[in-house]
Amino acid sequence: MQLIDWLIVLLYLVFSLSVGLYLSRKGSKSMVDFFVSGRSLPWWLAGSSMAATTFSIDTPLYIAGIVGNRGIAGNWEWWSFGISHIIMVYIFAKMWRRSEVITDAELTEVRYGGKTAAVLRASKAFLFAVPINCIGIGYAMLAAVKVVDALQIWQGFGIEPGQNLKFLSVLGISFFVLIYAGFAGLWGVVATDFFQLVLAILGAVLVAFFALGSDRVPGIHALIPAVQQATKQDVLSFFPFSFGAGGFQWSEAAGITSSTFLAYIGIQWWSWRRSDGGGEFIQRLIAAKDEAEAEKSAWLFNVLNYVVRTWPWILVALVAIAVYPDLQDKELGYPKLMLDFLPPAVLGLVVASLLAAFMSTVSTSINWGASFVTNDLYLRFFKPNATQAELVWAGRISSLFVTALGAVAAYFAQDVATVFRLVIAIGTGSGLVLILRWFWWRINAAAELTAILGGFVVGLTTSVVPALQIQDFGLRLTFITVTVGIMWIAAMLLTPAESDDTLDEFYRRVRPAGPGWKRQRDRTGLEPVQDLATDLKRVLAAIVLMFGSMFAIGGFLLLQPLTGWVSLTAAVVGWMCLRQLNKSKVLPMPRPGLDDVD
Repeated sequence: MQLIDWLIVLLYLVFSLSVGLYLSRKGSKSMVDFFVSGRSLPWWLAGSSMAATTFSIDTPLYIAGIVGNRGIAGNWEWWSFGISHIIMVYIFAKMWRRSEVITDAELTEVRYGGKTAAVLRASKAFLFAVPINCIGIGYAMLAAVKVVDALQIWQGFGIEPGQNLKFLSVLGISFFVLIYAGFAGLWGVVATDFFQLVLAILGAVLVAFFALGSDRVPGIHALIPAVQQATKQDVLSFFPFSFGAGGFQWSEAAGITSSTFLAYIGIQWWSWRRSDGGGEFIQRLIAAKDEAEAEKSAWLFNVLNYVVRTWPWILVALVAIAVYPDLQDKELGYPKLMLDFLPPAVLGLVVASLLAAFMSTVSTSINWGASFVTNDLYLRFFKPNATQAELVWAGRISSLFVTALGAVAAYFAQDVATVFRLVIAIGTGSGLVLILRWFWWRINAAAELTAILGGFVVGLTTSVVPALQIQDFGLRLTFITVTVGIMWIAAMLLTPAESDDTLDEFYRRVRPAGPGWKRQRDRTGLEPVQDLATDLKRVLAAIVLMFGSMFAIGGFLLLQPLTGWVSLTAAVVGWMCLRQLNKSKVLPMPRPGLDDVD
């Protein structure tokens, strides 16, 4: 990196810090301001913040590793979550906004009652804020260490770094993020997220543009045969199967097994802990101005995350395969391309974009984890009468605590993709309970507590304990889901249901639809504010629209016209169905003299 590159990175850091500190006044008024922005976020800011949160410095490395090791079809590991994210748009976004809680854990004492609900809230807050969240921060920091190493940042100063120096440099950036996340709260996080998202997307596009414009790989037409020659597997296929003269058949050259693929699309998206929205996403949905804004913000996130960002990452990963076919650590293909192909100034801009991606994710994780510690542990169990000023300071101290534990997790982590799978595994198994609690009165606190704890224990043991480890990820997810399912169903049947008073109060606040709340509808006299049947149709149409759009872009981009046209047709059909479903019903015109109200 040259002087101009360092000046661009420094300018970005100063800008981010200035924006965060400027907004510190907005986050200092109360706990609601600090953690959910006073429930006043516009949809475009909430949606862009969600997208920025999912794009960390580890993401392009993770995608490069997936495509390099398992082909494009390996991306179903995260593409499958698009199903639950579309369901979030039409089913859960509005309900979360109506709940008016601050955290997911707080909802447990709205939905359930008694001591078991209190234990569930404390357990959930601790698990989400400390081990699960800090492991997530840890693998983001691990990726940052890899980037610092690959870009030879310290060598640019004439210093030969050891592992500790690289780690300390990442830790320094993390505490830099802590300054504005700890003082400005969610306002500082989402405001900087918006600029970080723009910069991060621009960085990914620039890497793809310059890598494909080089002499080594002069365009897509040269890239496709080069990738096919460099790999033995079917790296360009979007799916691990094909339709030929012999009908449907699994591809033997696919980078993922049939059991893993089926687990992704058939189990993973509804079985994991974010099946009804997801922790950081919930925070944005609750912070939106109203229900309509929450729904629009969820749609914006899906478009940005799946349709816009997928292909720049994949293109860079494919170029890395063609240029560095013998690279042992495929995750390092992205930063190596940056060093080899980006000119001065552009390199600084892309490094700043990776730094932006890292800061957006870590700042969100810090604020989100601190919200559990402050709202669901400190306020609920230690000091119920705390003043708003005390709660804001508790949030800042909690932010420091969460950051420090994330650094510890990063120190012991080794591989980005492995840690990503661990995060998925320890959060799998509880998803069905989290969905059903919105639509069925019989789900109780004991069932959710068993699912959360059981998923964490079973996921951890089958991932890291040598004697119990299940290597095939699809089989591992299936085993966790089935085992935890048996556990929570047994716990639910062996314990009493929640009281009618508790269920009635939850129904009044959220007004969910479905046959599971008929008793509460009769008792309260209130109708649901959601047409569940129509919303489910919207979900199906939106899934076809989103995935059709994503694969249409990929098909045309990678010279697969049949895939492109079929996907584009599907996207148009999905859009037409969704447009029809979204049309407002025309109410009958009043009849003069008959419908007049006296």
